[in-house]
Amino acid sequence: MKTEKFQFPGSDGQLLAASLDLPEGTPVVYALFAHCFTCGQNVLAAKRIAEGLAKHGIATLRFDFTGIGASEGEFANTTFSSNIGDLVLAADHLRKTRRAPSILIGHSLGGAAILAATSMIPEAKCVATVAAPSDPSHVTHWFKDQIPEIREEGELEVSLAGRPFRIKREFLDDIAEHKLTETVSKFHKPLLLFHSPTDDTVGIDNATHLFIAAKHPKSFISLTGADHLLTQKRDAVYVADMIAAWAMRYLDAAPAAETGTIPEMADGVVVQETGTSHLQQLISAGKHRMIADEPESVGGHDTGPAPYDFLLASLGACTSMTMRLYAERKSIPLDRITVALKHGRVYAKDCEDCETKEGMISKIDREITIEGNLDAEQRKKLMEIADKCPVHRTLTSEIKIVTTAKD
Repeated sequence: MKTEKFQFPGSDGQLLAASLDLPEGTPVVYALFAHCFTCGQNVLAAKRIAEGLAKHGIATLRFDFTGIGASEGEFANTTFSSNIGDLVLAADHLRKTRRAPSILIGHSLGGAAILAATSMIPEAKCVATVAAPSDPSHVTHWFKDQIPEIREEGELEVSLAGRPFRIKREFLDDIAEHKLTETVSKFHKPLLLFHSPTDDTVGIDNATHLFIAAKHPKSFISLTGADHLLTQKRDAVYVADMIAAWAMRYLDAAPAAETGTIPEMADGVVVQETGTSHLQQLISAGKHRMIADEPESVGGHDTGPAPYDFLLASLGACTSMTMRLYAERKSIPLDRITVALKHGRVYAKDCEDCETKEGMISKIDREITIEGNLDAEQRKKLMEIADKCPVHRTLTSEIKIVTTAKD
């Protein structure tokens, strides 16, 4: 991943510090990330999520809101509305310099801000939030005992996360005016909510309120064991992986469509380089889209299963489906089938029933677990049926592959 540093003007004209995290090659899409209240673009959650998205070909813009981190301006002069304005201008900067963001992501109060800004970023196809409050004024609980003094004095320095920040009366008035559940109820974008049941900063009930208010398509993923700031790297990586997989369903263009036209093959599968990394491929099977890659150990970026993984998956799926259909036809009380497969290479001379006797041959180990109240004869018959699945027959029969060059 490479990161470009730059500045762009915020809602009050001050320059905001930004980072654009880019994947190798041409980005599949662009995302805009809003950080948590008083955090900044370099908070670990933001950096790790952006890094994880880059592995999936997604470029992510993260920046410091006015008065935060390396951005100009005074935090005391900001409001929730000015944060929304900063997000809209960040999207505008991407629109002018690269491409408008298709994915909007927000963490904590940044999640609330991204929800409020969505209607002003028309190119956005889907929105994801992490630990977002259902009411932006939730942040005032951190200094609730000082609210009367802020209202009386007009401004007061408070301690947030061990750092001093000045809060003005205008901030309180502005944040109270935003009714986020009403905004979400009018949403016309796919929404994905992440929240931890043990979040002691923004309770899980906030996710419940947002989920109930939202209309479909909407999804929820529980971040069991995670804290509010996603301080464990695995949690941020998980969020990035889930966003990447979920978002692809709602994007107009599949990854490879960014770099060329996907050729049509009736009732077939098309594989095309995405251009986002050295070996990454987009697999198109009808309306379905999948990513293939290789492990980092052999030059890939491990963003998807390897070719042999798909081969084994095909055999495993066909095996299980064939056994299931047979069991249903014969009224066999089969509960579940599990097929585990592994591909390797062995010396032909070590295979007694193989026609080839020289060199190396491919060997697939297939282990089938049958669950259910079956007798020995039923289990034996199902194991025989496993070898009759169409993919098994294809792999063990003569195959002719006809290759043609297409202009």
